[in-house]
Amino acid sequence: MDALTEELLAAETDVWEAMQTGDARADRAALSDDFLGVFPDGYSGREDHVAQLATGPSIRDFTLSEARSMQVGPDHGLLSYRARYTPVVGGAEEEMYVSSLWRRDGPRWINIFSQDTPTGRAVP
Repeated sequence: MDALTEELLAAETDVWEAMQTGDARADRAALSDDFLGVFPDGYSGREDHVAQLATGPSIRDFTLSEARSMQVGPDHGLLSYRARYTPVVGGAEEEMYVSSLWRRDGPRWINIFSQDTPTGRAVP
């Protein structure tokens, strides 16, 4: 795995871990003020994304795989990967492809855009 993919995947994993632990502060810190999420149920801003943690964790577990990235500017990178996870509500494992756009902010990366696309396959 190349260095950009490793960096972006680590930053993305931080977001998933925040959702798993219910850490709204970490989730907010990882997303830009003007974050835009495009999800199967509609658009989401940063505060909408953080609000899902108001009552605690939103997912039980997760696995990220098939990560790949591309540099899209001197301080921007695009990460795409497959996610398998189990939501707290509903409890049935789900799978989707995710693409997220990150901006370098000093030594760290900030998520500015994310789009989730369900795989459309039953999860075994």
